[in-house]
Amino acid sequence: MSTITLTICGRPYEVRCRDGEEESLQKAAALVDEKSREAIAGLGSLSESRQFFYASLLLADQLNEQHDGAPPKAVDETVLSRAEGLATWLESMADSLEAEADNP
Repeated sequence: MSTITLTICGRPYEVRCRDGEEESLQKAAALVDEKSREAIAGLGSLSESRQFFYASLLLADQLNEQHDGAPPKAVDETVLSRAEGLATWLESMADSLEAEADNP
């Protein structure tokens, strides 16, 4: 296992990943960063949990547009596994952010 630092909207997040997945996770974080910045630009100031929520919606919309709203014909198990890992990480991040907001 490796620990890497990902930066999204100027805030660093330390994330653990399997050895060899660092570059892929950094690319995924770059997409999340791009969409988070897009959400902030369009909606103004957002809490981190809402920022990630809207970034997720923007990414999902982008995927839908690429596939014309239809699901992909074949599922790449590697991509699916990485997406599930990213979803778990985002859920954990949202939980942490909400806990921080509840206990300043």
